[in-house]
Amino acid sequence: MNKVVLVVLDGVGIGALPDAKNFGDDGANTLGNISKKIEDFKLPNFSDFGLGNISEIAGIDITEVPLAYYGKMTQKSAGKDTTSGHWEIAGNIIEKPFPTYPNGFPDEIIEKFKKETGKDVLGNKAASGTEIIIELGKEHLKNRAPIVYTSADSVFQIAAHEEVIPLEELYELCETARRILTGEHGVGRVIARPFKGEYPNFVRTEKRKDFSLKPPENNLLSIIKNSGKEVVGVGKIEDIFAGESLTKSIKTKDNTDGIEKTLEMVNEIDEGLIITNLIDFDMLYGHRNDCSGFFDALYEFDLNLPLFLANLNDDDLLIITSDHGCDPTYPGTDHTREYVPLLVYNHNFKEPKNLGVRDTFADVGQTIAQVLDIDSTEDGESFAYLLE
Repeated sequence: MNKVVLVVLDGVGIGALPDAKNFGDDGANTLGNISKKIEDFKLPNFSDFGLGNISEIAGIDITEVPLAYYGKMTQKSAGKDTTSGHWEIAGNIIEKPFPTYPNGFPDEIIEKFKKETGKDVLGNKAASGTEIIIELGKEHLKNRAPIVYTSADSVFQIAAHEEVIPLEELYELCETARRILTGEHGVGRVIARPFKGEYPNFVRTEKRKDFSLKPPENNLLSIIKNSGKEVVGVGKIEDIFAGESLTKSIKTKDNTDGIEKTLEMVNEIDEGLIITNLIDFDMLYGHRNDCSGFFDALYEFDLNLPLFLANLNDDDLLIITSDHGCDPTYPGTDHTREYVPLLVYNHNFKEPKNLGVRDTFADVGQTIAQVLDIDSTEDGESFAYLLE
């Protein structure tokens, strides 16, 4: 095969992992729990692909002859965040968890940030992003200090009203924080969180930007690029991999735009990898406990599945998976430690195959490396032999 289209449905988990209780996520099941909350939960094309063959999902029947090969994957990295999830998919298991700060960042970090930026700081605590801008937004408008906060993930987030701290200045603040946050305080991501509007009706804008740690050098993307093939990142892929190892990066506004841009690339790129992150599931619905919105986003992708098939060539491989769970029915607003679905499709597949429960997300990266006939990734076991 010449080309792989890898679509990551951000936050679409399919059941708690055996160690979920260690993360406070026992009983989480993004797809399963949403299906019980939504009346007439139907995803007909996902059903034809074999989604119901992976796990019990209300409204999704088991399919005798699914179009795709199906299975689910265990996260082996020590986390449940976007960065470790994607890096593991790309063939690198992250054994040491990124640092988290449930009680806010230590004085040494905040004082250094204040000294280097010349700005005071509001917040410095773990909080919901939509709630903290309402809580501190009025004070922010008055004293013009950025709002710094974190979550259960390894993130240093800076929120600022676009009319108080312009975007470029906000991005510079994030770059400063990224330089500071290294070593033992090397958080996975520093995130710019711009918002607009008047109190209390603030709205976060689409100008969010992530400043990630650099990924391991021997990840799937770098291996493919070094082999001379294309590596196209759609959505927040550039942010997740710190701008490394992409031959082309395409920013997107939302899932709809991400789907459209991916289909455009499918017809433009002949050889290599197209990797897409569809973030709305996680950012707009999972974190906001919005089951209806989450289902609508799933249904939109389901409607577009036939378009993916129509645009694939015979030597193209489509892989649909996720990076972690984000169960909107679960207490709190954080990611959830879950299995992720694995659906693999090629026009030449004839008999249905169960890919089983993969030991690590890295099996995807190793499989893609073998399919594209390039050097192996660091971790993972290829299931390419099952695709023959």
